[in-house]
Amino acid sequence: MPHKINTKSELEAFVCHEWNKMNRWIDQAQALLPQPLTSSVDVRESKHKFAPVDHNMYPAGFNNICSKDLVHCANNFKEIFTKLDPAIKTVGLLPESHTKNKFYLDHLHHLSSTLSMAGYEVVVFSPDRALFADAGGSRLELESHSGHRIEIRAAKQMDGTFISEDPAAKFDLDVIVLNHDQSIPLEVDWKSIRTPVLPTPYAGWFRRQKIHHFQKYREVAGQFAAHFEINPDLIQAHFSSVENVDFNTKEGLDELGNEVDELLAKLPSGASVFVKASQGTYGMGISVVSSGEEIRSMNRKVRNKMDVGKNNLKFTSVLIQEGVETILKYDEAPAEVTIYLVNGKSSGGFMRTNPLKGTQANLNSQGMIYRKFCMSDVRQDCDHQIKEAVYSIVARLSTLAASYEMKELMEQK
Repeated sequence: MPHKINTKSELEAFVCHEWNKMNRWIDQAQALLPQPLTSSVDVRESKHKFAPVDHNMYPAGFNNICSKDLVHCANNFKEIFTKLDPAIKTVGLLPESHTKNKFYLDHLHHLSSTLSMAGYEVVVFSPDRALFADAGGSRLELESHSGHRIEIRAAKQMDGTFISEDPAAKFDLDVIVLNHDQSIPLEVDWKSIRTPVLPTPYAGWFRRQKIHHFQKYREVAGQFAAHFEINPDLIQAHFSSVENVDFNTKEGLDELGNEVDELLAKLPSGASVFVKASQGTYGMGISVVSSGEEIRSMNRKVRNKMDVGKNNLKFTSVLIQEGVETILKYDEAPAEVTIYLVNGKSSGGFMRTNPLKGTQANLNSQGMIYRKFCMSDVRQDCDHQIKEAVYSIVARLSTLAASYEMKELMEQK
């Protein structure tokens, strides 16, 4: 099929001229689906394309977003909660359990402050009793990397909601913001919880798969590209997948190596591919290779890295993804963009850079540095004559794909 838009420069100009039409197309598709309350999308820009390379429904980097964008995030939180129930006053924030990570606590402070900025009372709580074992009580008082004080309350499930373990510290939650990716599922009977939980607890990494996300993204990108007569290769990375791989016993490594070679044969000379655990988070379970032989001869140290991830989650499904070589640089170091979305709308972002890595490497690894930039001027009905508009569109399409995923996962609960 012939395309009207065939090059990256043509795409950039087209997005700027058709910005509102593109956003309306996405809005109309989103209106038919459940939305992830929060999302983050890693976007790579090469010489020839823009492509989302990861999507997370429970992002942990609100501390990396500029203050102006946090106001934009607050407005979007207010919009969705008002639509859900105008009477909402108290928001429960359920965080990850790795509270010794002081940078995560910075994130938790900024997310909580953003919800407060939207006009809500915020209670940070957790049903994970192990968190409070050393504290010897029902409350944790923590300090983040930047010196912010964080209080987490112990909670238990009762009568369709969460209540405080401490009778003297009651909280009546009107809605729950889940910021726990559930690589290992929380011991909660979510079906009995009547309080709205956003994003859904049924899309945690114990069920969700990167493979399924990119299958959905390929469908969404194809429909979007067909509507606007864009070559779909300009907005996506090629990929394939392999199941039943055991990096510990080496079972399936030959098949994985063959699949790597097949994908590389479709890419330009000198290309590399990302081999990713389908349920991996926090940049874990990722290797970058330029031949299938690198997989077949993988040493014990690398296989151990690929075998298990956060909370000792065993990886068996593997995504093989085109390595989109970044052309972005910050202080001469390779960089990539991460866009944050609230209710499917681009609301903030930052740049991840890593002076220890090359342009085809996984930048979400040791040595990474976050650089803030504001996305607030890149939104519908505004002057948007800047390249970041393309990042916003790609991130929104990725989140639309996640909406299709979420709908299927919620139907399977």
